[in-house]
Amino acid sequence: MMRRLLALAALLGLAAAPVRAETILFVGNSFTFGAHSPVHHMGAHRVTDLNGTGVGGVPALFKRFTEQAGLDYDVSLETEGGRSLAWHLANRRAQIDRRWDRVVLQDYSTLNPQRPGDPAETIASVDTLARLFTARNPRVRLLLDSTWSRPDLTYRPGSPWSGQGIAAMANGVRAGYDRAARSAGAAVRGVAPVGQAFTCAIRAGVADADPYDGIAYGQLPLWAWDQYHASAYGYYLEALVLFGEITGRDPRSLDRDETAAMELGFSPEQTAALQGIAHEALETRGGCGR
Repeated sequence: MMRRLLALAALLGLAAAPVRAETILFVGNSFTFGAHSPVHHMGAHRVTDLNGTGVGGVPALFKRFTEQAGLDYDVSLETEGGRSLAWHLANRRAQIDRRWDRVVLQDYSTLNPQRPGDPAETIASVDTLARLFTARNPRVRLLLDSTWSRPDLTYRPGSPWSGQGIAAMANGVRAGYDRAARSAGAAVRGVAPVGQAFTCAIRAGVADADPYDGIAYGQLPLWAWDQYHASAYGYYLEALVLFGEITGRDPRSLDRDETAAMELGFSPEQTAALQGIAHEALETRGGCGR
């Protein structure tokens, strides 16, 4: 029957309705916009910065990957450095309160800025945002971006993760996001194990574990000069994990000659290694970092 209808439409000269690009919004802070790296403004023309600040960031890398994969996403972002999801709700609701097909949420690096490791505010913010976006589109799909361990809070004294090893913070942050996902219900479709992918890279010997004692030969630096934000390699790994989580595609399908990596100056071997780590993190749900 469907074939007959399509044939009839063709005979009558009726054009098929164009397929609408899937809309996706990224909400986050400097860990989303790529601070202290060339990723910050890279590809800004490919995405819509709802704040008009010319940011490309990780959302632009994601967009680049989808283009190469033959997928159609209309990518927007709303970011502000050093801010939590609660801040975005209080200050940027007008920008984000609209209909989206997908939303990626990234909270402050320690979950609560004043009480590091406490997930209560994250849980409340994700719940409120899930209700906000669901009211606009009951079929919206939310994804939480669980971020990485910070060496400045691991190898230096004075933080809850001091001296616990580089995996501890990423695992603790992930546990908070998991609780937020469970609390928010069906609208939240998952938690992207970005921070645990960093740990996977370290355990596989792809990346260096401790930037304070120098970067080992042949290993990648995942963090920027402040040992807090990511390096271009770290943001690229973040984008790979999000690409795989959102699209269901294997990050390795982008291939070792992926064009954004080439523009960033990565070698094909480095690109392939990061794609392999993203694949492993997704396959194990971050378990390689536990």
